[in-house]
This record gives sequence, structure tokens and C-alpha cells, in this order.
Amino acid sequence: MSSTASYVHGASEKQLIGQTIGRFFDEACASHAEREALIVRHQDVRLTYAQLKLKVDALACGLMRLGLEPGDRIGIWSQNNMEWALTQFATAKAGLVLVNINPAYRRSELEYALNKVGCRALILSPAFKTSNYLEMIADLAPELGHCEPGLLRSHRLPALEMVIRMGADRSPGMLNFDELLRAPAREEFAALAVLSERLQFDDPINIQFTSGTTGHPKGATLSHHNILNNGYFVGEAIKLVPGDRLCIPVPLYHCFGMVMGNLGCLTHGATMVYPAEAFEPLAVLETVAQERCSALYGVPTMFIAALDHPRFAEFDLSSLRTGIMAGSPCPIEVMKRVIGKMNMSEVTIAYGMTETSPVSFQSGTDDPIDRRVSTVGRVQPHLEVKIVDTDGRIVPRGTPGELCTRGYSVMLGYWGDEAKTREAIDAGGWMHTGDLAIIDDEGYCNIVGRIKDMVIRGGENIYPREIEEFLYAHPKVLDVQVVGIPDQRFGEELCAWIIVREGEGLTEDEVRAYCQGQIAHYKIPRYIRFVDSFPMTVTGKIQKFQIRQKMKEELGLDEAKTA
Repeated sequence: MSSTASYVHGASEKQLIGQTIGRFFDEACASHAEREALIVRHQDVRLTYAQLKLKVDALACGLMRLGLEPGDRIGIWSQNNMEWALTQFATAKAGLVLVNINPAYRRSELEYALNKVGCRALILSPAFKTSNYLEMIADLAPELGHCEPGLLRSHRLPALEMVIRMGADRSPGMLNFDELLRAPAREEFAALAVLSERLQFDDPINIQFTSGTTGHPKGATLSHHNILNNGYFVGEAIKLVPGDRLCIPVPLYHCFGMVMGNLGCLTHGATMVYPAEAFEPLAVLETVAQERCSALYGVPTMFIAALDHPRFAEFDLSSLRTGIMAGSPCPIEVMKRVIGKMNMSEVTIAYGMTETSPVSFQSGTDDPIDRRVSTVGRVQPHLEVKIVDTDGRIVPRGTPGELCTRGYSVMLGYWGDEAKTREAIDAGGWMHTGDLAIIDDEGYCNIVGRIKDMVIRGGENIYPREIEEFLYAHPKVLDVQVVGIPDQRFGEELCAWIIVREGEGLTEDEVRAYCQGQIAHYKIPRYIRFVDSFPMTVTGKIQKFQIRQKMKEELGLDEAKTA
């Protein structure tokens, strides 16, 4: 194949890790015993690697004591806290499949997730924000009110036997998390060591639900090998070293937190720092300054919130060096402010998806600034990527098409869903991402949108990302999202939702005048709305389909009839 084809592979001298997470964890804790492993600011927790290992081993033995066996699924439904981290490592050591449950889920979503993958156990926080988790699980499983803890037989949750609650209080029918941390007997330690020999790195270890915009979420099933290696190579890309302190304000239930964050730190002897239960800009600024964090993760909206916080100037962020912005396309102007004002000269952009553990492209800390702000970097080590057209044929460099990836990072499949797995992963082992991308001659990748987000107006293919970047450069625009909405004449028309900077005024006419003569006439949004916020998932992903839906309702539109 000629070098002009859109195919790249990450050749590397750095080898893949051929170990389970548990085996790697033990070695890392021995190597970095005295270093700080975990700081949880809101719980006043500080653990060295040696102390972390004691707690994790105790919890792993505690879970085995309950009769949980390798391959059993155990859910965790909680905000960011120490217990989440302990559970992540302990379940890996016990060979249990950790099922991440979105903290924003309500009753029906929880019921679906637990039943879809057959969770035998559920660890939950008592409550978070407006969600009373204890109340919701008691609604779904009223049998908890009169069963022995650990012996639940529930009509609506047939697989669930054990509910384990965090906190000191007791709840009817539930076990207590802290009791599982009691010092294990010698034979329990011995059993854990024997089990460690049996577990294989290709075993499933984690299920993460990917939010389907249509239908039910699917359970992406990931192995030790998938996520341990991805955490390692993501950490390599930002040049993490032992003693680095990584501030993790992104949710742990998502790959960004538990893989890129926790496993990225574990594989480099760095410190995991949780600033709060959930993202709060002030908590992030305070934590970075107080703990002298050297790295910071976030989605673009988080960085915007921190930069625009009224007290931003009070904090000394000079300890920051590196980090990652990911989760949704990063506006170029935001990237420049992060480098200039937050001292993150080595900040990188990462691109990926849950099904690929997650990262497949990442910029380098030493990539030229224009490359770091305008692309998602180059392919990660040991991965292959190709860009294909609608017939599945590789396109030339510089031509947009669907991004497909293959390698150690591709999930084992969607739990209990052969058909959906086959739709996503083809016979050649390629994961079809649904993202539209371009790879240039030097191998840098640019994500130009989702296949389903691409707008076709009067036969012209328009990528909303391009227009968002253009409008972003307007001094009065804080944030912007562009979607296509149905139009009888053109098939689709563009609509821009704009959040205006505080204290500024902006009109539709000003926006159109700004576009005039700068971008093609057909790229100028026909509909412009000024809003206070965008509909978002908990992880900070903008839900464009909701913007589209609201506009259709407001304008009384139906989908355009297309031949």
C-alpha cells in the first residue's frame, strides 16, 4: 500500500505489559511503597502505595469472603471517592468484573444496567447531589427491607444477591463497605495469592456502558490488557514520572478517570489526586495550588469553567506542566489559554472511545503548538488506524472518512450482544468508530465530526466542527455548538447555539456580519440562538441530538423528505 493511503500504525520500542492489573499493582506498590498513591481532598484521605495495597488486599479478601468468584459482575454506583479507587483495584485482584454505573442514572437505568450484565453484587454510595441511591435501590428491591444482608432475592433484580453500602450507617438488608476492609486471615491472603496465579490478562475485568443516543446503552467489555496498557501509554504520552501528582476531576466511572487517570498513575508511580466528589472549578483550582499538582485532566468545558472562574487569578498554578484535554473536540482558543494561563505548556489532546479502552490518538508534549491545537495528534503505540469510505475502502491521505482502529485496545465485545458487537467490530478486527476523520501526510489526525453529525445542505457536506472553531474566535463567544436541522428546500440547514461571555451582548446580525466574507455562504448558520448552557452527559459530552430536537420542536419542523 502506498504511503499516501490513510493507514497508520504505532510502531514502538516500548513493549505492551503482559500482566494482569493485580500482578502489576503488587509490583508497583512494592517499587513505590513510600510514595503517595492517593489523595482524596474531600475525604481528607492520604495513602502511600504501601497503605493503598493493604486496603486493596483487605477489600479483595473481603469480597472473596462473601463468596464472589472470578467472572462475577459487581456494580459500583458512586461519585469520586476513595472507595471507588479501592474497589477498582480490589475487583481486579479478585478477578471480578467491575461494572461502572453512571452516578446520574435513575431507577429504570439502574435496573437495566444491573440486569443486562447480571450483577451479583452492587457497591453504592448512600447519595449524591439530587440522587438518593439508598432510596432508589430500596424501591427497585423492596425485599431488602426484610432479607439477611448478602442474601437478597429480588423479583425485579433477579441476579443481585448483595448490596454493599458506603458510610458508617446501617441500612436494612445491606452489607457495610468498611466491614469488608477488616484485616484478612492468613489463609485468605494465601487464597488471594493462589488466585493471582490463575487470572489471565485477557480476562474481562470491566464493563462500561456507552450512552446510546438511541435505544439502550451497550456494555463495552474490557480486559486487564485493554485498560492497563492504555493507561500506561497515555501516561507515557504526557511524560508522567514517579512523584508526579495528577489532578483527576473527571468521573471515575468513565475511562478518562479510571483508565487514563488511575491506571495512568499506577503505571508511573504517580499520585492520584481527587479534588472533589464531582467537577467543581474552585475545588480544582484550590487542589492544584495546595497539592502542587503537576498534571491536570479535563474535558474542554471543565477547563473553560476553571479559566473563567472569578477567583482564577488568586491561585498559583505554576506547578502544572502537563495534562490532557479530551472527551469532546477542543476549541483552539481554549487550548491556547490553558497553555498560556494555566502553565500547562505540555498539555496534550487525546481522542478515543470507551470501546477502545479509550485512547487511540494523542498529541505529543513537544508537538508544535499549531499541531497540538488543531489535531488529536498521532496514533498511539501498538495500534493501527485506517480511514475508510462508505464502501469500506481506504481513502487517500487528506480525505475524510470513517476512522477504524485495531489492536490491543479494542474491547472484547458488548456484553451479551453478539449482533451489536459484529456491527461494531468487523471480521478483520477493526473497530468502526462512527467518527469522521482526516489523516494528513505526517500522520496527524483531525476529527471532523460524527458521521451522524455531518450536515448535508443542498449537496454540500458541512462539518459543524469547522464552523464552531470559526465562531469560537469571536471575542464575545464563550462556547458554541452547531447542528443541522431539517429543511424542506436544502435538506438541512445549520443552527448555532451560542453562550455569550459574561457582561457581553451579541446579536444574530453581529454573528452573521462576522461570518460574511470569511466563510462560505452555505456555512453561515441560518438559525442562531443565545443560550445559558448546552444539554450534556455527566462526562461533559454535549448532546447534539437534544439541541436538534429542541430546535425542531421550536420551529415545528419534521425531518426533511430526502430521496
